[in-house]
Amino acid sequence: MLTMRFGRRFPAVGRYRWLLALAAVAILGSCTSGCEVGYILRGAYEEGRLLWNRQPIKQVLARPDLPSATRTRLETVLKVRDFARDRLGLKVGGAYASVTQIDSGAIVWVVMAAPRDSLTPVTWWFPIVGSVPYRGYFNKQAALDEAKSLEDSGYDTFVRPAVAFSTLGFFNDPLLSNLLKLKRVELAGVIIHELFHRTFFVASDVMFDESAASWVGSRGAVDFFTATEGAGSADAIAARGILDSDLRFASFLLQAQARLLRLYQSKRTHSEIIKDREPMFAKIKADYAALKPELSGLERFDLDREPLNNAVLINYLIYFHQLGDFAKLDRMNHGDARATIGRIIELAKSQPSDPFNAIAQAANDTGSSGP
Repeated sequence: MLTMRFGRRFPAVGRYRWLLALAAVAILGSCTSGCEVGYILRGAYEEGRLLWNRQPIKQVLARPDLPSATRTRLETVLKVRDFARDRLGLKVGGAYASVTQIDSGAIVWVVMAAPRDSLTPVTWWFPIVGSVPYRGYFNKQAALDEAKSLEDSGYDTFVRPAVAFSTLGFFNDPLLSNLLKLKRVELAGVIIHELFHRTFFVASDVMFDESAASWVGSRGAVDFFTATEGAGSADAIAARGILDSDLRFASFLLQAQARLLRLYQSKRTHSEIIKDREPMFAKIKADYAALKPELSGLERFDLDREPLNNAVLINYLIYFHQLGDFAKLDRMNHGDARATIGRIIELAKSQPSDPFNAIAQAANDTGSSGP
């Protein structure tokens, strides 16, 4: 486990302003959404605590006793920030120019749920972001208790840790120290992923937001290491491997989703569906176990080893939905990632009610030019 000692922090005046802003959002949100005041205020407090404890990365790098692995990753973060702003056209601002030490790997525990005969997730409404298919808890046991309550009500559930976050440009998010455990290629992808959220966000469409960010993160990492270390470097090769694996995993998920939807949309009774889905889940796990050795960068996924249900599958679909269409769009732009990112945003804005459809129509337009 990495250890980092931080000294002077940001001015107190700014800290209090941030905390007041967070509390204001929380209180307003509770009045309009019906969410529990205590829950949202706790979220504001935890977010404020992360901002309060930020340390400028350049100041940390000035420490002569900084471990070399930590130094390398922090330097990578600063370079990725510059690249994302200058070469990818992302809105960087002051995000990830600072780092916050946290005590554990997860900053929040996420609860997801879905009916046992549907791939439509249970959603919760929050201010600014709208409807989202998960609810976060800062205490693991609280998350497990919520999942148990949902299971007792007849839902599939999934509880997972979250290790990164974005405030969508409202604040200058710090790098969390747990991310320094990642390999440089993975770290670059995460930073670019989160910077895309800061650049563009569709309220109440988490699947599009996360899938677009997943593609942009992996694709941006390829360009970053190619530009800074050369196309034949180990990091550039690793980044291309992750991007390719993301696309293959996304294709696998689409096939799994299609098989389950045929069952769920059939005229079978609920009890018949619950019975018939079990061998389908077993087949999905077996197929993934066969595919997994061919993939890279997906070590954090345990689709073949964890109990599989609709909530678990939805979690993966949220981050890897229709990535192939983003790749097609990129080929149409002759591999110009900046142009492709701009096109993704333009298309999503043109059809905010169904941005995936806008991307698919453009990506599969046979009249478009491209290799």
